[in-house]
Amino acid sequence: MKRLLNYFTKFEIGLWSSSVLLILVSFCIFDRENYMTLIASLIGATFLIFNAKGNPIGQLLTMVFGLLYGIISYGFAYYGEMITYLGMTFPMAFFALVSWLRNPYKDNKAEVKVNRLSKKEIPFMIALTLVVTVIFYFVLRYFNTANLLPSTISVTTSFLAVYLTFRRSPYFALAYAMNDVVLIVLWILASITDISYLSVVICFVVFFVNDMYGFISWKRMEKRQKLNM
Repeated sequence: MKRLLNYFTKFEIGLWSSSVLLILVSFCIFDRENYMTLIASLIGATFLIFNAKGNPIGQLLTMVFGLLYGIISYGFAYYGEMITYLGMTFPMAFFALVSWLRNPYKDNKAEVKVNRLSKKEIPFMIALTLVVTVIFYFVLRYFNTANLLPSTISVTTSFLAVYLTFRRSPYFALAYAMNDVVLIVLWILASITDISYLSVVICFVVFFVNDMYGFISWKRMEKRQKLNM
């Protein structure tokens, strides 16, 4: 515990603690029943703070979160979210875990080496994202996915996020932040039917704040690693 407290800054400990507290309070107010949602939310807040440090443990926890969130999404017929997290986020988090473990910063396995995408790779990434988006649109339409358009946009932002995570780019956190905005909209729509889903809305608001901090943290890491090359 002492090593963990020394590993994280006071701000990071405060961010994680406030995130957990807000998730717990919102669960007690709006839900009180769906404990899987609570567990997934707490794991989410935890993996985000590890990801912000470039620690591979974050990707391991992302896999657990992806599995739980996929099950939760299935319960509300958000098949886009289910397919995205079980069929894309979960396996890509595994590949990202391998990539992060193979590319430590100066043999420090607790920090990944930040990578910069080449100018040639960016058009490839955009083209691949468009292909994935089109394919998933028709798949989601076939399954009569609730709120088809935002669900499809969620696939787009999720794919960008997992691709950039695998490639160790600081911009993965911004892509996840965009995905958080889409998910906030999706679960607000869900909460119109069932108010208990407001706890999920608050969860993704918390995730948005954490992802924005993650981007700031990775840009600092990138700058520090360049100076120490």
